[in-house]
Amino acid sequence: MARYSTATILKNQNLNRYYSTVIIETPTATTNDIYIKTTTPDRLDRLAYIFYEDQSLWWVIAAANGLGKGTYVVPSNKTLRIPSNPNIQQFITDINNER
Repeated sequence: MARYSTATILKNQNLNRYYSTVIIETPTATTNDIYIKTTTPDRLDRLAYIFYEDQSLWWVIAAANGLGKGTYVVPSNKTLRIPSNPNIQQFITDINNER
């Protein structure tokens, strides 16, 4: 599942291609979400692989916890919500289609 799968490819004046802006809102919390507390520094991509078996989904955990601004590193003693929503891609598609 790619963050940019719903993005439109646009062209600028010089005919260079680029993606339209993709809005990623905080995934809605559910009773099926998992909460963990890091005991040592960890990485968002590693956590995504552990919980989703896909390290490219690091941004789902980052969006849910307000992390990932310039680094994959999660500090120790941080409580994280791991969204369990299996329809996260549909969530993103719906958000971007509504704008």
